[in-house]
Amino acid sequence: MSLAVGTKLGPYEILAPIGAGGMGEVYRAHDPRMGRDVAIKIAAEQFSERFSREVRAVAALNHPNICHVYDVGPNYLVMEMVEGPRLADRIQQGAIPLDEALGIAKQIAGALEAAHEKGIVHRDLKPANVKIRPDGTLKVLDFGLAKTTEPAHPSDSENSPTLTLDVATRGGAIMGTAAYMAPEQARGATVDKRADIWAFGVVLYEMLTAKRLFKGETAADTLALVLSKEPDWNAAPSGVRNLLQRCLAKDPKGRLRDIGDAMALVENTPPAAGPGGRMRWLVAGALSVGLVTGAFLYWRLARSDRRPLNPLIRVDIDLGKDVSPASAAGSDAVLSPDGLGLAFVSQGSDGQSHLSTRRLDQSNVTELANTEGAYAPFFSPDGRSVGFFARGKLKRVSIEGGEAITLADAPSGRGASWGENGTIVAALDTRTGLSQLSPAGGAVTRATEFDLQRGEASHRWPQVLPGSNVVLFTASTSTADFDAADIEVASLTDHRIKIVLSRAGTYARFLPSGHLIYVSKGTIFAAPFDLDRLAVRGMPIPILDHISYDPLRGFAQLDISQSGSALYRIGSGTLLRRIQWVDAGGKTETVNAQAANYQFPRLSPDGNRLAASVVNGAISDIWVYDIQRDLPIRLTDGPGVKDFPVWSPDGRRLVFEGEGGTVGMYWTEADGGSKPEKLIESRYPQSPGNFSPDGKRLIYGELNPSGTGSDIRVVEVDSQSGKLRAGKPQVFLSTPSTNPYPAFSPDGRWIAYCSTESGAYEIYVRSFPDSGSKWQVSNTGGMMPVWSRARHEIFYRTEDQRLMVATYTVKDDKFLADKPRLWFRGPLANLGLTANFDLAPDGERFAVLLPAGDTEQPETRNHMTLALDFFDELRRRLPSGK
Repeated sequence: MSLAVGTKLGPYEILAPIGAGGMGEVYRAHDPRMGRDVAIKIAAEQFSERFSREVRAVAALNHPNICHVYDVGPNYLVMEMVEGPRLADRIQQGAIPLDEALGIAKQIAGALEAAHEKGIVHRDLKPANVKIRPDGTLKVLDFGLAKTTEPAHPSDSENSPTLTLDVATRGGAIMGTAAYMAPEQARGATVDKRADIWAFGVVLYEMLTAKRLFKGETAADTLALVLSKEPDWNAAPSGVRNLLQRCLAKDPKGRLRDIGDAMALVENTPPAAGPGGRMRWLVAGALSVGLVTGAFLYWRLARSDRRPLNPLIRVDIDLGKDVSPASAAGSDAVLSPDGLGLAFVSQGSDGQSHLSTRRLDQSNVTELANTEGAYAPFFSPDGRSVGFFARGKLKRVSIEGGEAITLADAPSGRGASWGENGTIVAALDTRTGLSQLSPAGGAVTRATEFDLQRGEASHRWPQVLPGSNVVLFTASTSTADFDAADIEVASLTDHRIKIVLSRAGTYARFLPSGHLIYVSKGTIFAAPFDLDRLAVRGMPIPILDHISYDPLRGFAQLDISQSGSALYRIGSGTLLRRIQWVDAGGKTETVNAQAANYQFPRLSPDGNRLAASVVNGAISDIWVYDIQRDLPIRLTDGPGVKDFPVWSPDGRRLVFEGEGGTVGMYWTEADGGSKPEKLIESRYPQSPGNFSPDGKRLIYGELNPSGTGSDIRVVEVDSQSGKLRAGKPQVFLSTPSTNPYPAFSPDGRWIAYCSTESGAYEIYVRSFPDSGSKWQVSNTGGMMPVWSRARHEIFYRTEDQRLMVATYTVKDDKFLADKPRLWFRGPLANLGLTANFDLAPDGERFAVLLPAGDTEQPETRNHMTLALDFFDELRRRLPSGK
């Protein structure tokens, strides 16, 4: 029975029918928990427990060329929604040129190899089960006929290893599509991975000739041809005949044993199962944490042979249990230029993050003194010093130890790079262009400026390219999602900017192999890069999948040495969070059980409702949750980023930033009874703070035209007509901070805000109207001030995600704050400079954002993967690189 649009299937909402397959009907649906569209395949009958278990085995396959299985229901599978035509559609257009066909074949082979390594056989590989995404990436679909190779008990049909809707089906039953079946499969015999190698050969032959290799009038006729007919080898290009013959041997014993050998034949290199390659993989497979040193030395020796390309070897590195559970931003671990050493963020005995170093050929770890609060480390070109951000400063320190030298103020650093000529280019704050400075400190000059006509809001994660005259960096029009950011280059002499890749991803790096890599949705993409023209050559392709990354701040747990090794962490970038109550004792209670990408939680004046911005890719919308009734209401819908929600004192309305992809502030009824309307228009990003107690004024921050700070502005607001109308804004204070978070006190006499005038974010208070005096509240960094309405207390958050409180008194028009004290150790979900908490009206508890249970666990952050000969892997996958 067909499902109507809007039908709920578990948590999934049906959007549209897609078609029908051998399994049943297929629908496009939306997963509100993950904020993504999915494909759902529905069977007519309930799945068996065995089938469900084996689907979960398929779901464990993590490879960029395999369509991911997300979930299994009673009678449906939830899979990745893959856009684009099928390979079968491409073949109908005619024979595919050899180079293009081999590129497709490599991706198919990579998918099969990943499955075979997990003991999973596809058994239904055909052009209709391969889709080509718009970016050129292939996805192999429908491992629904796959089987695990672990033998089952012969008398127990429920333990049959065959992954089909019929749990009793095993060897003896014919499955798959006749034209692509291996002879042993056509006979009904039990099959293994060599059946996939046969199908691979059939698909490759069909791509090159645009002809079906085995085609009869009926399925029986086709199967007879499979068993008896020899292919016309002369119809295929001579360079691949040997490969095709090895794949299409009718006796499986004469066939290639491993799909990885297929690509070795294409590239005319020794098979991976040969003596040298096989030994290297055996060594890699036997590696444990304690054998990293031996493996590294073996790799160094292996590089001395003259084989054209070495296979990729992955080594697990345990950084130790004291590694910092979360950095403020940037990769936790980086490789020295020669690839022999590491610098990484670790947790010291004082509970703070520090920098530590280690050589890969040694086991001892050295903690560097004077690096408290460190994050985003980067090496000098000679590998003798490490730069890093800490407590609002950009610093450097020798790997031999000694004092850390402060180079510049960095209120919210987002990456830095040290060029060959000594120039350092850094992103010192979140909403400013890149800066250029000397490793000795001194003057800081601007390296890039935002293109305001394009709506750019951030330049970050720079890399100084060879020659030290050009910087590569990530540019984004959104500070909430970097999966669609631009990859740009800028001249460090005339400061001209060129877009290299538009809306591609983030964290781009140029490699000495002649390739450009970047990260999008947890996948590393690569393309050959012309350093002279500063342009990519050809279509980027996926290289590694499931890299730990942060789409909110645009970085990945990834680093590449100049010698050709890659260091990365496997993980998630979903950033799911839950809204929790937390009190001073650390007790938590669920506010809203639904996990999502929440930002900017704001409690209503009566504390019964909570507004928040919910991010879905490059779009975010404002939602209101009725806490008592557990009822969500969506207030905005459409393109663009909507955030910074602020309640009116009567709880009837909300003001927020952005709507429909434009900057400015809007207002809407809090019950969803009206559409958002413009309140104030501006060319520059605005961030509402809060209303004065009488509701007649709104305070907000607005990025100034130079992009070097924000003005705190106050505007009179009238609501007598039933609609909010704003007067002419007045500047209250110009600050060097790009995120001032201004807030009226409960009596309207004071304004709290955060400023970077000291070099780091700190909390300050001024009287309203401004008397010219200011008082500093925080003493070790602070942002996002929140006033208590219950008592004379002001709260704020530190850079390491702890909540602090300071009691204050007022005497003779002077604001006197006591020494701040820790209120909640946390840590909260790390959103950078995005608000992640709000105080309840009674001043006794906070609504906070905490990581959802399915995000990266602390113990997984201790482990990194070292991929040796990464450059060889790129040359193998993209041979046109230099």
